[in-house]
Order: sequence, then structure tokens, then C-alpha cells
Amino acid sequence: MKKTMLVMSLIAAFAATAAHAANGPEIDAKRLSQDVKVLSSDEFEGRGPNTAGETKTVAYIIEQFKAAGLQPGGDLVKGQRAWTQDVPLGRFEIKGPVKLSVSDGKKVQELKQGDDLAVRAAMNGSKLVDFKNAPLVFVGYGVTAPERKWDDFKGQDLKGKLAVVLINDPDFETGQGDFGGKAMTYYGRWTYKYEEMARRGALGTIIVHETAPASYGWNTVKNSNTNVMYDIVRKKPSEAHAPMEAWIQRDLAVDLFKRAGLDFEALKKQAQTRDFKPAELKGITLSANYAVDAQVITSKNVVARLPGAKKPDETVIYSGHWDHLGVGLPDAKGDKIYNGAVDNATGIAALLELARAYGKAPAPARSVVFLAVTAEEKGLLGSEYYSANPLYPLATTVGVINMDALSPEGLARNFTISGSAKLDLLDQLIAKAKQYNLAYTPDPLPEAGHFFRSDHFPFAKRGVPAISYGSGNDLVDGGIEAGRKAEEAYTTNNYHQPSDEWSAKWSFAGMSHDLGMLYSLGRDLADSKDWPNWSRDAEFRAARDASAAKRK
Repeated sequence: MKKTMLVMSLIAAFAATAAHAANGPEIDAKRLSQDVKVLSSDEFEGRGPNTAGETKTVAYIIEQFKAAGLQPGGDLVKGQRAWTQDVPLGRFEIKGPVKLSVSDGKKVQELKQGDDLAVRAAMNGSKLVDFKNAPLVFVGYGVTAPERKWDDFKGQDLKGKLAVVLINDPDFETGQGDFGGKAMTYYGRWTYKYEEMARRGALGTIIVHETAPASYGWNTVKNSNTNVMYDIVRKKPSEAHAPMEAWIQRDLAVDLFKRAGLDFEALKKQAQTRDFKPAELKGITLSANYAVDAQVITSKNVVARLPGAKKPDETVIYSGHWDHLGVGLPDAKGDKIYNGAVDNATGIAALLELARAYGKAPAPARSVVFLAVTAEEKGLLGSEYYSANPLYPLATTVGVINMDALSPEGLARNFTISGSAKLDLLDQLIAKAKQYNLAYTPDPLPEAGHFFRSDHFPFAKRGVPAISYGSGNDLVDGGIEAGRKAEEAYTTNNYHQPSDEWSAKWSFAGMSHDLGMLYSLGRDLADSKDWPNWSRDAEFRAARDASAAKRK
């Protein structure tokens, strides 16, 4: 009874503080729940790009933006803004069976797509991937980093070969070294691995899956890589994608190393040093045959705008991705719809609720844009396209507040952001959060590379101050232990799985509280004359400073 009374008093204190600090906007937990329920329903078919699910999703978001009283902020069509921005994407899908086999010279072993390897549809323009007895070469972490005097390749020619590579950075296991310790650099991301092997002319890249350095289990790898793939439209796609891109189960990789007379663990330790040299898996070859349907489709970013009253050419952006994985491989229960309730119907519900709050308030000095982007699950493609083709100049974009996979549970005492970047925008958020009884907790898993995995990143790498907000794990009811258990349960049981579904048990109390703060932060930016920047030692500072003359 005493514990219940304490929790109730804490919740009341949070609510009172929020009401005082926000000085206004009503953030409705019931509306948040309803938006998540609708967007993650089976009717929306997992919100896959270029599907009936996209059509329904885009229509729903536009309907809500209209009802909030905002203006269309998308492409110019005959002199008028549309509600959407066209995003041309390459669409790639494996058609028919995936035939895979490995040989050690004595026997041929058939491999199963999704269970042994997770093979992505080729995105280099090939209609057919067909090769026999391709040699395998282990290239460690697959990193070329001249500024760190690091080269995993040592002149190794990868043409006609399959590069076997580890996920994450050389520092991950030890937590110290030239790559920032546990915090992942871009070299640790799978996107970098694929890009680097393609640049080197490899026949293919095979990433060894290990749960800890990947930060997710095999189910996530399987579900994310064996369905339809997308990419931005490239003039020379083979420079970014090798013919084969795949992940391999760790146990299978260890077995292949053993059959080649190699010790996987010993080589992995060597790969954590500058002295590492590539090792061929002698006698081990892989064969593959699968057809690929490649076409260009047009998906949509949805864009709403509230024009600024005094400085309409200066822009604050709130963003979140509307897409999820669509319809894919069935789970153990036969469910094929990847509903994406937390990831990221929560972010879109937050975007819509913030739009409603702004729509009811007087216009700020600067413009505010609400950007619902496509194809985040395919590699941040919607935000990448917007950043490369901005509807409103990046030089005069004040900052980006992104929302991805927010917690629909109860109140927390803290918050976080993706990654550990240093920027004024974070300092302002920390200061604002104190008014809402929220303490900043640095990204608890910087080794997971979350900084590179959300839609703020394409803006950040172009210099725009950008953060991706994360719900806290120190719950008012249950503390850090309860928060960590909830996070681990979601990552293990629901992330990128059909079971990521809306629940009537979710209170959305934490989201509604935190969104009051994010409204207030954005409002301050929109009513300010200031231009937040990155810290002087941040890798994105130079890109921002290069456009300083446009912000005078």
C-alpha cells in the first residue's frame, strides 16, 4: 500500500511540474495510444514502402496534419506545396529459391536462407546472382582508417572473393583502443562494411553475426535482410554494393574456419590489432544462385509546416519514420505482419501530437516543419533523400529533433539520446529537462551504434545540429531494474518481429510527459535568434561552420 501511495505521489509531482513548465500544450496520452493502435494495426500491413500499407499510412498522417491546422510543406507542384516529397528508391526483391552451398573439398553442404545465412537481394543492378566455388577471405573488421593508421586489408585483392568480416569495431571486445572504446564509430556499422567491400571490388560481403557486438539477435538479422530491400537511386550502384551481401550465423562461421584449419577466436583477437593480416579459408568455397527483381519505385516523405511569423525562412524540424518492415517471413505463430508499434508508430504518434500542440498555439517566429520520413528501416533512405534534396535549406535549419521507438510505458526519471555526440542542442535539452524532473543519461549502449541508426544522422553528417530522443530507463514505478528489464524484453522478443504490436496495457504516460518538454524545447528554438552548433571537437562542426555566412 505504501509503495502504491509513493508511486501515485511521484506521478502527481511529475504531472504538476510538467503543467507548470510547459505552460500549456495538452499532450494527450489517449490520442497517442489511438494513433499507435491505428498505425500498427494489421490493416496497415506493417507500413512497408511501396505497398497498400504505405498508401494508408501516408493518407492517415496527412489527415491528422490537416486536422491539426498545419500547411502542406512538401514538393512544389505548380507553385503550390504538396503534403508529400517524392522519394525515388531502388526496390530489390529475391524471386524464387535461394540456392546456397558450401564446400570444403570433401563434401558439399546445403545452406538455408534465413537460418544459416541471411542473404540480401542484390542492389548492384544484377538480375541474377550466380557463382560457383567462390573463395572466402577473412578480413577482420574490414576497416580502412588512415587517420588511425589502421588497415585490415594489407593489399589483399578481393576481386572474385567473398570477404568474411566481423561486426562492430576492433575496440568492442576490450573497451579500449583507437576506435573510442565501447562507443561504436561508423567503421563498426554494417553499412560501412558493405560499402568498403564494394569499393574494393569484392564478389560479396559476409558479416559474422554475434549478438553482443551487433546489439541484436539473429531473428532481427533474418527479418531485416531477407525481405524486400531498398536503396537510393545511384548512378553507379556497383560502387556501393557488391553482388552478394549477407550475414552468417556465428556457429557456422566458426565451423568453416575450423574446417579450413583456422581458429576463429584467435583470428578475432588478432583482428583487434594493427598487425592483423587477412586469412584465406583455404579449401572452403561458397556457391550461390538466386534471381533478383530490380525496379525503381517512388515512396513518400510526408511534410507539414507551420510558417514562422517573423523569420519563415529559418526552420526547426521534428522528425520520425513512418515505415516498418511490412509483410515478411512468418514467426513461430505464423504471423507475417511486422506491425511496428513501438518502432516507430510511437514516433509518428509523437509527431502528430506535437503538430496538434503547435497548431493550437500562436505562430512562432521561425517556421516549424514536421517530417515523417520513409524507408528508415532500409537504411535511413527517406531522411537521406531529404537531406540531399532539402525542401528548406539546411544552412538555415536551426536543428532537428528526431523521435524513434519511444517507450509507451509509464513515467521515467531520465532520458537519453542516440549516441554520445556533443552539441549545443543537447545542452539546451538537458537544461529544459530539469524543468520536467528529467535527468540526462548518456546512451547506455554506445557500442550499438545507435547514433548511425536513426533519421537524425543524415542531417548530422551534413552539419545540422540533430538529436534522436530516447525514453528513459529509470522508471518512476520500478526504477532502473524495471526499465532495463523492459528494454531487454523488447529487444529480445519484439524488436523487428511480428510481435511488436499495440497493447491496451500501455499507459503512454512517459511519452505524454516527455513530449511536453520536446514541445517546449522546439518552441524555444523557433522563437529564438540563436543558432546551436556542434562542439568544437565534433566531426560535424566543420560542415556546419562552412555554411555560417548564410546564417547572418
